[in-house]
Amino acid sequence: MLGAFGRSTLLAGRHFAQPRYLSHFSPYPASEERSTSEERFSDDFDVVIVGGGPSGLSAAIRLKQLAGDKDLRVALVEKGASIGAHILSGAVMQPNALSELIPDWKDKGAPVSVEAKEDYLFYFTEKGKFTIPTWGTPLQNHGNYLISLGQLCAWLGEQAEEMGVEVYPSIAGTEVLYEGEGADEKVVGIATGDSGIGKDGKRTPMFTEGMELRAKCTIFAEGCRGSLTKQLSERLNLRADCQDPAFGIGLKELWEIPPEKHREGLVMHSMGWPAPSEIYGGSFMYHQANNKVAIGYVVGLDYKNPYYNPYKMFQQFKHHPYIADFLEGGTCLKYGARALSEGGLQSLPKLHFPGGALIGDTAGFFECYED
Repeated sequence: MLGAFGRSTLLAGRHFAQPRYLSHFSPYPASEERSTSEERFSDDFDVVIVGGGPSGLSAAIRLKQLAGDKDLRVALVEKGASIGAHILSGAVMQPNALSELIPDWKDKGAPVSVEAKEDYLFYFTEKGKFTIPTWGTPLQNHGNYLISLGQLCAWLGEQAEEMGVEVYPSIAGTEVLYEGEGADEKVVGIATGDSGIGKDGKRTPMFTEGMELRAKCTIFAEGCRGSLTKQLSERLNLRADCQDPAFGIGLKELWEIPPEKHREGLVMHSMGWPAPSEIYGGSFMYHQANNKVAIGYVVGLDYKNPYYNPYKMFQQFKHHPYIADFLEGGTCLKYGARALSEGGLQSLPKLHFPGGALIGDTAGFFECYED
């Protein structure tokens, strides 16, 4: 992977562009504020992709496949320190999409090896459970794989770089660039944030100015509630013809449990306790390789009682006898949480606009019924 870059890294390329002027808001106090006409260096691409998750990486790879021998310059920027660093999901993966994108993924060493062997859907009560049949439903997971999505994204990033995609981690887009006015307005790229700003808002000796990354097409793959996507939605009115979005929160922990309790390939989903009947919620537990277990709880954020606590529900869930039996004697290695798009098809915004498009969870393509 390419390391974090400043202005000098992009300027070293053969596609150096002349500095442009950009009007922008400054984070500095008046004494430190730059002129709104201060130079900002820029670089030109055919396509800029914002976000190094599965959708952004897949788009980059597919673009290079379609380009063939043509000189198509594709850049992907990711705010995490490395590709996959900000990926939290478990997950259970259907392999058909990966097979379409990279048919020989097994030969290329993709980190996809643990097949789903046991598959359960339960309705939990406080002390017991009922099995819910999943025959003929999308909730069947036989033939799917239990993976670390972060590891898969890191591998996809390597494949993208081998194909010539310029991958830049540790870079966060801070604003969308536009040209034209009214009906002629179009997206022409993004601007990255300045780095090396002290707590007082003043420049430190490590200050590096942000850049403009300009492109014929800018693809936004930021994940749920991406900051640039929110700017786009408001300015271009992308939600004029859809219902309001709905969101949930997913809390996840990665455990290492005793070998005698580990059942590699076990997939468990549940509904019911501890969520009350008026709250959408459910859980997952995936037994991955090497005695690792991913466990999590999802709660819809449309509940009305402000005293409900999703984190507390998750802790209660882990004390259910079925779950506690697996975790007893184990160690929690990692934990995290993320927002989830759960509005469904009726909440999808307009997905394309002059100069760009929305893809992945940024657009709302999240199959919440399978989560």
